[in-house]
Amino acid sequence: MDLGVHIVNFDFDGGPASIPAVLAEAARTAESAGLTNLSVMDHYLQMDVPAMGGALAPMLEGYTTLGYLAGQTQTLELQLLVTGVTYRHPGLLAKIVTTLDVLSGGRAMLGIGAAWYEREHRAYGVPFPGLAERFERLEETLQIVHQMWSADDGPYEGRHYHLAETINSPQPLRRPLIMIGGQGERKTLRLVAQYADACNFFVRGSADRDRIEHKLEVLRDHCQKVGTDYAGIRKTVLWTGSLDGFAKELEPFADIGITEVHVMPPVGDPVRFIERLGRDAVPQLAEMG
Repeated sequence: MDLGVHIVNFDFDGGPASIPAVLAEAARTAESAGLTNLSVMDHYLQMDVPAMGGALAPMLEGYTTLGYLAGQTQTLELQLLVTGVTYRHPGLLAKIVTTLDVLSGGRAMLGIGAAWYEREHRAYGVPFPGLAERFERLEETLQIVHQMWSADDGPYEGRHYHLAETINSPQPLRRPLIMIGGQGERKTLRLVAQYADACNFFVRGSADRDRIEHKLEVLRDHCQKVGTDYAGIRKTVLWTGSLDGFAKELEPFADIGITEVHVMPPVGDPVRFIERLGRDAVPQLAEMG
């Protein structure tokens, strides 16, 4: 099982001036420790919960951060977990992820979801339509990025987006893998089956195993309906529980096909946390295959 680190906090000792050095060391430590994926959140404001510091806590723009981290690393996959569909126009989003892929040597992934954080949209004056429309926009965005990462540079006409041309030069070095975050059975998992290369679920511990197995069965059914190879979809989880007995807790998920887990450093120094992952978790997860 592969391991990724998901950095969600930027409130480091030393204040904003310390952020570049801490992130660079965290990224290099993750790479040398054998982790395979590095992700950050995509938000305008930090999440409005006390444990994360609230909306006034530091929050970096996601793709600018990934561009910086691309220059600090050589092998890690780089992604946002996940970008809200409302944050950037689809054509611009495809161009941004393409740029990250080219400059990183083919290591970009597109993590995307329907968005949920209404406060930050209102704060910055970004439209926040209802859930049904956000899912419509998500599907159109997925269609647009697929078209822009293909030989078809013609127009795109949807209900919400109208592109006269879908020129994307240069093309990515490797067509970025697409991960859709979320676990809604009727819409989200259908979109995974139809458009994505990976899914991602939140889990807190082994007690969630049956719930995730059910979600995967729903995904399998969607794949059969749209003619997608279920085995070709990367099944991943974002671990939100304790790291005590971490590898043992993940064994039930490996048994049902989960092949990658992402973990979040707590508030504070992410470097020491990543060092611990490399020392304690990477060897044990590797034994799971």
